Amino acid sequence: MDHYMQMAWEEAQKGVNSGDGGPFGAVIIKDGEVIASAHNEVVKSNDPTAHAEMLSIRKASAYLKSFSLEGCTLYVTGEPCPMCFSAIHWAHIDKVYYCNTKNDAARIGFDDQFITEVILGKKEDPIPFIHTPDEQCNVLFSQWYDDPKKTPY
Repeated sequence: MDHYMQMAWEEAQKGVNSGDGGPFGAVIIKDGEVIASAHNEVVKSNDPTAHAEMLSIRKASAYLKSFSLEGCTLYVTGEPCPMCFSAIHWAHIDKVYYCNTKNDAARIGFDDQFITEVILGKKEDPIPFIHTPDEQCNVLFSQWYDDPKKTPY
């Protein structure tokens, strides 16, 4: 096993041993240095977003004082779910190495296939999303976009 994947595995093992959450660990590397590591803490924190990837991205961003993690590589014990996949892209992480696949995760009760099918339009979303346009919201978006100090992605 690769050195950094071994570190991700050790994080996952810590989480399993402590009962913090599922068997997921993550490590973020930049320029050969570990800048963040985390394991799943969904059970510990009662936070459905406390996935190893999300927590390590938050830690790496705080460490670098940047929302952009360009130049970083993520090592994770499981193939990222749709939420983590999105966060990885928002963070501009350069590369992701993962060990177990989504099918492996589904076999132990972590099945995100339904979410993927909803995103792809293959299944109807059971949660209604209702568009309620409002001028105040448009102004708020314009304030951000029109501010020369702000840098859109």
